[in-house]
Amino acid sequence: MKKALFSFAAAAAAMLVTFAVTSTPVAGQGGTGTIVGHVKYMGPTPVNPLIRMGADPRCNKLYVGKRPTAPTFIVGGDGAFANVLVNLDGSFPNAPAPTAPAVLNQKDCQYVPRVLGARIGQTLQVTNEDPTDHNVHSLSKAGNDFNRTQLVNGKPFDVTLKASELLRITCDNHSWMTAYVAIMDNPYYAVSGTDGSFTIANVPVGKQSVKAWHEVMGMQTQMVDVQAGKTTTVEFTFAPTPKPAASAPIRELTVPSQGALIALR
Repeated sequence: MKKALFSFAAAAAAMLVTFAVTSTPVAGQGGTGTIVGHVKYMGPTPVNPLIRMGADPRCNKLYVGKRPTAPTFIVGGDGAFANVLVNLDGSFPNAPAPTAPAVLNQKDCQYVPRVLGARIGQTLQVTNEDPTDHNVHSLSKAGNDFNRTQLVNGKPFDVTLKASELLRITCDNHSWMTAYVAIMDNPYYAVSGTDGSFTIANVPVGKQSVKAWHEVMGMQTQMVDVQAGKTTTVEFTFAPTPKPAASAPIRELTVPSQGALIALR
């Protein structure tokens, strides 16, 4: 055993992602609009790592005849990219946190959902549907620390979220289990579904900075102009960075004496 919106500052999926405070002002007043869009992945879908659950026979039994993999890349046949956090970057008027909890479940020895949005002051409720014990461990840098054992058929436990950050949650009993809880100080966020879609409602009018984050692919940002009573569409496309072409091998040129052949080696 940072302020309304965040900018990505990490290098790899295995690292804890942190958010930095920004202070872009809201451009306009006098009404709200809606932002909708899709997130897509362009290119061959990366192969998710295989999970070996033999260390816990009760988890292993859930996957008889199957090959479980980490849900890092959930990409549909048309490139629909799930589990991408989309949020607005700026300073906004205070809004009360939801009274209903944000729920993080443990099912089939995985966290569900993989990526979850929540608010400062909101309750995070952790549940366990698995036939095995878990140890839910938050890796916080902002005071959202907890490390709780959850037994089979145990009651859900609640945690009040205290500060903005992208909180990584692991399980000390099962090293492959990871979830991310984006703790916001405003209500303007969503997570893309299995069809890649997202909707952010009641957005203040004016120019808004929209960010999209994936645990491996990092962050993208686009500007949109939100108009009162209207819907604004924004599309995000993630693609792997092309590998640099391999440089040709250096070959030594020997300049012979007059009348001889030139040799390359």
